[in-house]
Amino acid sequence: MSIRDLFKALADVYCADTPIERAARAALLFSDAQSIAFTSAALRAPFLEVMTASNAHPICSQLMGTPLPWAPPSTTSSEKYIKDSLPKAHVELLGPNGLVKSDHVRLGIYGMMPDSEYGMRTHPAEEIYIMLAGQADWALGNKPYTDHGPGDRSHHPSMMPHANRTHTSAFMSTYVWTGDISTNNYVYSG
Repeated sequence: MSIRDLFKALADVYCADTPIERAARAALLFSDAQSIAFTSAALRAPFLEVMTASNAHPICSQLMGTPLPWAPPSTTSSEKYIKDSLPKAHVELLGPNGLVKSDHVRLGIYGMMPDSEYGMRTHPAEEIYIMLAGQADWALGNKPYTDHGPGDRSHHPSMMPHANRTHTSAFMSTYVWTGDISTNNYVYSG
Protein backbone atom coordinates (compact mmCIF):
# COMPACT_ATOMS: atom_id res chain seq x y z
CA MET A 1 0.00 0.00 0.00
CA SER A 2 1.28 3.47 -0.84
CA ILE A 3 1.42 6.40 1.58
CA ARG A 4 -1.29 8.11 -0.49
CA ASP A 5 -3.57 5.05 -0.12
CA LEU A 6 -2.89 4.91 3.61
CA PHE A 7 -3.76 8.61 3.94
CA LYS A 8 -7.09 8.06 2.15
CA ALA A 9 -7.93 5.13 4.43
CA LEU A 10 -6.93 7.07 7.57
CA ALA A 11 -9.14 9.99 6.53
CA ASP A 12 -12.14 7.66 7.03
CA VAL A 13 -11.01 6.95 10.62
CA TYR A 14 -11.34 10.65 11.47
CA CYS A 15 -15.10 10.52 10.91
CA ALA A 16 -16.48 12.60 13.81
CA ASP A 17 -17.93 15.98 12.94
CA THR A 18 -15.59 17.96 15.18
CA PRO A 19 -13.12 20.69 14.17
CA ILE A 20 -10.06 18.59 15.02
CA GLU A 21 -11.24 15.54 13.07
CA ARG A 22 -12.33 17.69 10.10
CA ALA A 23 -8.83 19.20 10.11
CA ALA A 24 -7.28 15.72 10.18
CA ARG A 25 -9.43 14.52 7.26
CA ALA A 26 -8.59 17.59 5.19
CA ALA A 27 -4.86 17.27 5.93
CA LEU A 28 -4.88 13.62 4.90
CA LEU A 29 -6.97 14.06 1.76
CA PHE A 30 -5.34 17.24 0.48
CA SER A 31 -1.71 16.70 1.45
CA ASP A 32 0.96 16.38 -1.17
CA ALA A 33 1.61 12.74 -0.33
CA GLN A 34 5.10 12.79 -1.81
CA SER A 35 6.85 11.10 1.07
CA ILE A 36 10.48 11.33 2.01
CA ALA A 37 12.72 8.30 1.71
CA PHE A 38 12.91 6.11 4.81
CA THR A 39 13.97 2.69 6.00
CA SER A 40 11.04 0.58 7.16
CA ALA A 41 11.09 -1.29 10.45
CA ALA A 42 9.00 -4.20 11.70
CA LEU A 43 6.42 -3.97 14.45
CA ARG A 44 6.93 -6.16 17.51
CA ALA A 45 4.70 -9.20 18.02
CA PRO A 46 2.40 -7.70 20.73
CA PHE A 47 1.36 -4.95 18.29
CA LEU A 48 0.66 -7.44 15.52
CA GLU A 49 -1.37 -9.57 17.94
CA VAL A 50 -3.81 -6.77 18.81
CA MET A 51 -3.89 -5.45 15.23
CA THR A 52 -5.09 -8.85 13.96
CA ALA A 53 -7.71 -9.31 16.70
CA SER A 54 -11.34 -9.55 15.60
CA ASN A 55 -12.22 -6.19 17.22
CA ALA A 56 -9.32 -4.25 15.64
CA HIS A 57 -10.21 -1.40 13.30
CA PRO A 58 -10.03 -2.58 9.65
CA ILE A 59 -7.28 -0.04 8.93
CA CYS A 60 -4.90 -2.18 11.01
CA SER A 61 -4.52 -4.65 8.13
CA GLN A 62 -3.58 -1.74 5.85
CA LEU A 63 -1.09 -0.43 8.41
CA MET A 64 0.54 -3.85 8.68
CA GLY A 65 0.76 -4.01 4.87
CA THR A 66 2.43 -0.61 4.52
CA PRO A 67 6.19 -0.42 5.13
CA LEU A 68 6.73 2.30 7.74
CA PRO A 69 9.72 3.47 9.81
CA TRP A 70 8.42 2.40 13.22
CA ALA A 71 10.50 3.79 16.09
CA PRO A 72 9.99 5.19 19.59
CA PRO A 73 8.71 8.78 19.52
CA SER A 74 11.23 11.59 19.94
CA THR A 75 9.11 14.53 21.08
CA THR A 76 11.63 15.74 23.65
CA SER A 77 15.23 14.97 24.57
CA SER A 78 14.69 14.47 28.31
CA GLU A 79 16.33 11.29 29.58
CA LYS A 80 13.15 10.16 31.37
CA TYR A 81 11.07 10.63 28.21
CA ILE A 82 13.58 8.71 26.10
CA LYS A 83 13.66 5.83 28.61
CA ASP A 84 9.85 5.77 28.90
CA SER A 85 9.52 5.77 25.09
CA LEU A 86 11.37 2.48 24.52
CA PRO A 87 8.18 0.34 24.67
CA LYS A 88 6.44 2.51 22.05
CA ALA A 89 6.02 2.34 18.29
CA HIS A 90 5.47 5.59 16.42
CA VAL A 91 5.39 7.08 12.94
CA GLU A 92 4.70 10.75 12.28
CA LEU A 93 2.94 10.60 8.93
CA LEU A 94 2.20 14.33 8.54
CA GLY A 95 4.03 17.09 10.36
CA PRO A 96 7.24 19.06 10.61
CA ASN A 97 9.13 15.76 11.06
CA GLY A 98 6.63 13.62 9.17
CA LEU A 99 7.00 11.37 6.19
CA VAL A 100 5.01 14.11 4.45
CA LYS A 101 5.81 17.65 5.58
CA SER A 102 3.08 19.78 7.14
CA ASP A 103 3.24 22.99 9.14
CA HIS A 104 -0.46 22.77 10.07
CA VAL A 105 -0.92 19.36 11.73
CA ARG A 106 1.02 16.54 13.31
CA LEU A 107 -0.69 13.27 12.53
CA GLY A 108 0.62 9.79 13.04
CA ILE A 109 0.31 6.28 14.35
CA TYR A 110 1.26 5.48 17.93
CA GLY A 111 1.23 2.32 20.01
CA MET A 112 2.56 1.00 23.27
CA MET A 113 3.64 -2.44 24.46
CA PRO A 114 1.89 -4.26 27.35
CA ASP A 115 2.64 -3.28 30.95
CA SER A 116 3.90 0.20 30.01
CA GLU A 117 3.10 3.78 30.92
CA TYR A 118 3.40 7.13 29.16
CA GLY A 119 3.16 9.53 32.07
CA MET A 120 1.60 12.95 32.42
CA ARG A 121 2.43 15.47 29.73
CA THR A 122 1.12 18.75 28.38
CA HIS A 123 1.52 20.66 25.14
CA PRO A 124 -0.08 23.67 23.47
CA ALA A 125 -1.57 21.63 20.62
CA GLU A 126 -5.10 20.29 20.79
CA GLU A 127 -4.92 16.53 20.34
CA ILE A 128 -7.10 13.50 19.83
CA TYR A 129 -6.18 9.83 19.88
CA ILE A 130 -8.42 7.27 18.20
CA MET A 131 -7.86 3.74 19.40
CA LEU A 132 -7.39 1.25 16.56
CA ALA A 133 -6.50 -1.97 18.41
CA GLY A 134 -5.86 -3.33 21.89
CA GLN A 135 -6.60 -1.68 25.22
CA ALA A 136 -5.22 1.36 27.04
CA ASP A 137 -6.22 3.43 30.03
CA TRP A 138 -6.26 7.21 29.60
CA ALA A 139 -6.20 9.85 32.36
CA LEU A 140 -7.09 13.49 31.80
CA GLY A 141 -6.15 16.14 34.35
CA ASN A 142 -6.73 14.81 37.85
CA LYS A 143 -9.47 12.38 36.76
CA PRO A 144 -8.87 8.64 37.19
CA TYR A 145 -7.76 6.42 34.33
CA THR A 146 -10.55 5.07 32.11
CA ASP A 147 -10.35 2.07 29.78
CA HIS A 148 -10.34 2.64 26.00
CA GLY A 149 -10.61 0.07 23.23
CA PRO A 150 -10.91 0.14 19.44
CA GLY A 151 -13.00 3.08 18.23
CA ASP A 152 -12.73 5.03 21.49
CA ARG A 153 -11.32 8.55 21.48
CA SER A 154 -9.23 10.44 24.01
CA HIS A 155 -9.47 14.20 23.41
CA HIS A 156 -6.95 16.57 24.99
CA PRO A 157 -7.59 20.32 24.73
CA SER A 158 -4.54 22.59 24.66
CA MET A 159 -2.42 22.22 27.84
CA MET A 160 -4.67 19.48 29.30
CA PRO A 161 -2.47 17.12 31.36
CA HIS A 162 -2.93 13.56 30.09
CA ALA A 163 -1.32 10.15 30.45
CA ASN A 164 -1.91 6.60 29.27
CA ARG A 165 -0.93 3.09 30.30
CA THR A 166 -1.37 -0.51 29.27
CA HIS A 167 -1.86 -3.73 31.18
CA THR A 168 -1.68 -7.16 29.56
CA SER A 169 -2.37 -5.92 26.02
CA ALA A 170 -0.54 -3.60 23.66
CA PHE A 171 -2.49 -0.93 21.82
CA MET A 172 -2.31 0.92 18.52
CA SER A 173 -3.88 4.30 17.75
CA THR A 174 -3.83 7.26 15.44
CA TYR A 175 -3.45 10.80 16.71
CA VAL A 176 -3.59 14.35 15.42
CA TRP A 177 -2.31 17.65 16.83
CA THR A 178 -3.77 20.97 15.66
CA GLY A 179 -3.13 24.58 16.65
CA ASP A 180 0.38 25.18 18.01
CA ILE A 181 2.02 21.94 16.83
CA SER A 182 5.56 22.86 17.84
CA THR A 183 7.19 20.81 20.58
CA ASN A 184 8.92 23.83 22.15
CA ASN A 185 6.49 23.91 25.09
CA TYR A 186 5.94 20.16 25.41
CA VAL A 187 6.38 19.14 29.05
CA TYR A 188 6.77 15.52 30.14
CA SER A 189 6.56 15.03 33.88
CA GLY A 190 6.24 11.25 33.72
